[in-house]
Amino acid sequence: MTVSVRLNEADEKLIKAYADINNISLSDLIRNAVIEKIENEYDLKCYYEALEEYKKNPKTYTMKDVKKELGLEWNLELYLQKEQKNN
Repeated sequence: MTVSVRLNEADEKLIKAYADINNISLSDLIRNAVIEKIENEYDLKCYYEALEEYKKNPKTYTMKDVKKELGLEWNLELYLQKEQKNN
């Protein structure tokens, strides 16, 4: 797909200079800027949704709680005991 963008002379110089300094094409610069803008707006939307959910249920969890809930706890003593049995 081809897209045209109308720029005044000052903006054109600034954008071209930025692309040159960063050794990227104008197409890549503009594509990346647009994608980043979309991602930032999506992230912000997700943040506000999560904030509203938190306000409804302000329960928080420690990393230890999450690991335990997911069965990801790592216990050094148990690990060493298993290693001794295997050796």
